[in-house]
Amino acid sequence: MRIGSILENQKIEKRVAITPEIVKKYTSLGLEVCLVENYASHLGIKDNSYKEMGVKFLNDEKEILNSSEIIVQLGMLSEDKTSSIKENQTIIGVLNPYTNKEKLEILAKKKINLFSLELLPRITRAQSMDILSSQANLAGYKAVIESFANFEKAIPMMMTAAGTVPAAKVLVVGAGVAGLQAIATAKRMGAIVFATDVRMASKEQVESLGGKFLTVEGSENLETEGGYAKEASEEFKQKQEDLLSETLKKIDIVICTALIPGKKAPLIIKDSMIQNMQSGSIIYDLAAIQGGNTAFTEADKVIEKNGIKIMGESNILNKLPVSASNLYAKNVFNFVDNLISKESKKININLEDEIIQKTLIK
Repeated sequence: MRIGSILENQKIEKRVAITPEIVKKYTSLGLEVCLVENYASHLGIKDNSYKEMGVKFLNDEKEILNSSEIIVQLGMLSEDKTSSIKENQTIIGVLNPYTNKEKLEILAKKKINLFSLELLPRITRAQSMDILSSQANLAGYKAVIESFANFEKAIPMMMTAAGTVPAAKVLVVGAGVAGLQAIATAKRMGAIVFATDVRMASKEQVESLGGKFLTVEGSENLETEGGYAKEASEEFKQKQEDLLSETLKKIDIVICTALIPGKKAPLIIKDSMIQNMQSGSIIYDLAAIQGGNTAFTEADKVIEKNGIKIMGESNILNKLPVSASNLYAKNVFNFVDNLISKESKKININLEDEIIQKTLIK
């Protein structure tokens, strides 16, 4: 069998789905790896690095798509490219079924197997395939680095003969994987860190990293069975708003990470709250691609309001594409390894396997 991958749209996605180190693992499964020429040259990885591992290169993307039993990508392929994919071929990636519903339905009707990895269940066996966690981890780290780079004061407390420089105060909104990494990174760099989340279970994790958890009454009711945050009631939102309004008056940097799968990001930091923040403060909104957690967030723009910079990017992982690609490629391999029968060396769509059943788009 052949597994193939082509370049993503470079304007929006710099990551790749197959790295040289992962090729050996695919060949050990009996797969031939086929890539488009200059597949990862933008990351400083030359074709020779892949060829040494046995990769076959073609310069025709459609030929790769047409001849590969398994196609692995980051995002959804464009319609002109999916037109060359045939019945029983398999596409694996972050297919975003919430926004690509109609396109995916058309492909499913053509009997193309579609696996969207952001739908993986939160079970122990799926941890090595969990692309949301691996990528969010890097996003949380990078959001802190970007914020600190734009903050015009020192981060850690410094005691000098000329006086003391106070430590920066950081608030992390949302204590999922990205939020927890943001807390750990900010703490390591000497900031005083606060965090808030609708899931009360996050309190212990935040405090274990040295952060102070801001408790809102009723938090224990806002976690889904899968471990994700769910939408809050109006009463809870008001309580959260009151707590945040007071807290933000003394905060220097805010990292927003609150997302609800398949829905617009919740509006958490409102206009009135921003007006009460100190001039020179930074808000970095990781939820920008889904509308943002603040009243003014715009993807790929820095908006300035009352001396406060509100930063948001549609894909912060484009700033860490090598590390992000390495982790993503490992996640995808682990998924493919689970998908292929060890006996027949063929794809086995076993719907009794929760991992396969949950990620398959029908």
